[in-house]
Amino acid sequence: MKIIDAQVHIWTSGTTSGEHRKVSAFTAEEILREMDEAGVDAALIHPPISWDPASQDQAEQAVRDHPDRFAILGQVPLDTPASSARLLATWKQRPGQLGLRYALIGAADQARPMDGSMDWLWPVAERHGLPIASMAYRFFPKFREIAERHPNLRLIIDHCGLKRAAKGPEAFADIDGLIAMARLPNVALKATGAPHYSLETYPFNDIKDGLHRIYDAFGPDRFFWGTDITRMPCSWRQCITFFTEELPWLTGPDLERVMGRGLCDWIGWDYAGVRGQ
Repeated sequence: MKIIDAQVHIWTSGTTSGEHRKVSAFTAEEILREMDEAGVDAALIHPPISWDPASQDQAEQAVRDHPDRFAILGQVPLDTPASSARLLATWKQRPGQLGLRYALIGAADQARPMDGSMDWLWPVAERHGLPIASMAYRFFPKFREIAERHPNLRLIIDHCGLKRAAKGPEAFADIDGLIAMARLPNVALKATGAPHYSLETYPFNDIKDGLHRIYDAFGPDRFFWGTDITRMPCSWRQCITFFTEELPWLTGPDLERVMGRGLCDWIGWDYAGVRGQ
């Protein structure tokens, strides 16, 4: 079974945000060493452009150097619709670029889903087959509206769809709203960063029931394991074994889909071309 992480960051400059490692650089070579130690075959890079504007170039170079280890959900500027739409017409011709990801949690971006500044993006991404990931927990009603209006646009809810700064029961406060999103067939979920939401140490028993409910709603084809490793409270290996050994309801072919195959199918990443068994 291949282990493919649905979210990592690499960067070479800038000040990291939130709980990410407070280091000035985290390069492709560094992350590959950690991946090899943990048994991670490949990872989907989300360039942290908010703190390192050059991170997208670095991500594309990582794909050039290691095409069997990385792919990318990148970004184009949102404030220049005409030129950005032209970029997206050939987006998949760039190294590793398979879609887009906008966190939309910074003060300058929180209103974007509602203020019309992204309205141009959804039909363009839909037309070119580019999935879009976002921290959608803040705007589920609008997210639903976007998904319904663009049924051929594949959307991904980031980080388990939970409240980013919360832990324990507070993180799952809107789980009913999240589960309702699973009724839309063009919406998937990255179960990334799960340990972050626990008030306990490994094996994070207090979040298992909530994750089970989310998994039951989305199913193995739309529920993707990953870490956001640079802000995890545990090792990469524990992030893996939490899913592969500590969740008895996740086994067999369904486990294989959650640990990488489902993600590849959703974003168009060649699973056969990824390193691993």
